[in-house]
Amino acid sequence: MKRFIIAILLVCFLVPYSEAQIWKRKRYELTFGVGPSQFFGDIGGYSKGKNLLGLKDISLSQTRFNANINIAYRNTQFVTTRLSLTYGSFHSTDSRGSNETRGFDAVTSFLEPALIEEYYFSKHKGERSYLLVKRGEGTFGDMLRALDFYVFAGVGGIYYNVKGNDLLLPRMGKPNGVAVIIPAGIGGTLIYTPNVNFGFEFGGRYSFSDNLDGFTSQYSKSNDVYYFLNFTLTYKLKTGARGFFSLR
Repeated sequence: MKRFIIAILLVCFLVPYSEAQIWKRKRYELTFGVGPSQFFGDIGGYSKGKNLLGLKDISLSQTRFNANINIAYRNTQFVTTRLSLTYGSFHSTDSRGSNETRGFDAVTSFLEPALIEEYYFSKHKGERSYLLVKRGEGTFGDMLRALDFYVFAGVGGIYYNVKGNDLLLPRMGKPNGVAVIIPAGIGGTLIYTPNVNFGFEFGGRYSFSDNLDGFTSQYSKSNDVYYFLNFTLTYKLKTGARGFFSLR
């Protein structure tokens, strides 16, 4: 009886400890993302008096796409650092908005590297449940418990190249350049298996440039901004004996 009680006490002590260490076994994550990009510059858009919180500037004609790859390291269970590389394009056009008669049109291709910190403000027990429950036996409640949510912010840069139409070319500034950007936003992940996550991420970028569309208006009072809505696939890499990721 004495041995039985000691065994029960050991299980009660060691199980929570082992579960708390599960995330350390897979500290590295490789993530791929793809989704639409929306740009807000000096070409296109409505004036503030004719706009509703900027919502009228969102249009399919100015929507383009981006794709990115990320390598992340989990510093703690709630904090992750990641390196991100994004390639995509923007479209700016006067075809709708307050300057339709001006007729400017520009397509910007870009490459954006960034260093980003994530903080998980809602971290559920999905990592434990999907390691301890056999796949296929989980309920809808288990899926909800496997949802994590985070906020992110960081610093990066953008290399851009602009191609304008004939009306824009005489007024165009530098057709390419480099600028510092500040990314920030929110995201969520669903732990599908111990190795695979599905997720989404919505974030904006503030640029320290007013020339990402190749044009700076004399009436402009702020730099360019752009937004991504990405859908992500994450694969978790095992942590090797020396603390680096392992592909085995």
